Amino acid sequence: QVQLVESGGGLVQAGGSLRLSCAVSGRIFSINAMGWYRQAPGKQRELVAIITSGGNTNYADSVEGRFTVSRDNAKNTVYLQMNSLKPEDTALYYCYLNGRETWSSLHTNYWGQGTQVTVSS
Repeated sequence: QVQLVESGGGLVQAGGSLRLSCAVSGRIFSINAMGWYRQAPGKQRELVAIITSGGNTNYADSVEGRFTVSRDNAKNTVYLQMNSLKPEDTALYYCYLNGRETWSSLHTNYWGQGTQVTVSS
């Protein structure tokens, strides 16, 4: 069974940096895209950054230029480097993967448990 194991969240002051990591646990046949979503209290979950198997990236306007998503295909791991953090970046950050568990599977969305990022002013 595919699981996503996140790490790297924490408390940081405004202007600081954090790096999130997410590794795939279990067998997976192919990965279409990996990335990060976030959900702040009282708000809907929103896209932060996505990277495809081909290396194409997509960012939320609010993080463009401050966050960088990258992946290590050999390790099935995705990273999110977050710089110049702002209090409004405070949220629970979820790792996301779209892929196929076996050659006959349909593309499926998988989610991590979430890692808390808190930015103090």
